[in-house]
Amino acid sequence: MSDEPGEQPTTTYEQAREELADVVRRLEAGGLTLEESLGLWERGEQLAELCRHWLDRARERLPAAPPGDQPE
Repeated sequence: MSDEPGEQPTTTYEQAREELADVVRRLEAGGLTLEESLGLWERGEQLAELCRHWLDRARERLPAAPPGDQPE
C-alpha cells in the first residue's frame, strides 16, 4: 500500500508527525537552496495531509468507542 489519496497509508501517524517535525526543523535552520526548500515544503504538505487523514479517521471512530472505566 502507498500513501496516495484514497488508499490506506503505509506511514503511521507517529512516523508522519516525526518526519514533519524534522522537515520544519530543517526549513527553520536555513542554509538550503531554493530548490531544496521547495522540495521540503512540498514534503511537509504531504505529511501534514497524512496527519490530517489519521486524525480524521480517529475522530470518526470516537463515537463508536465503548465508554471506558470512569474514576469514582
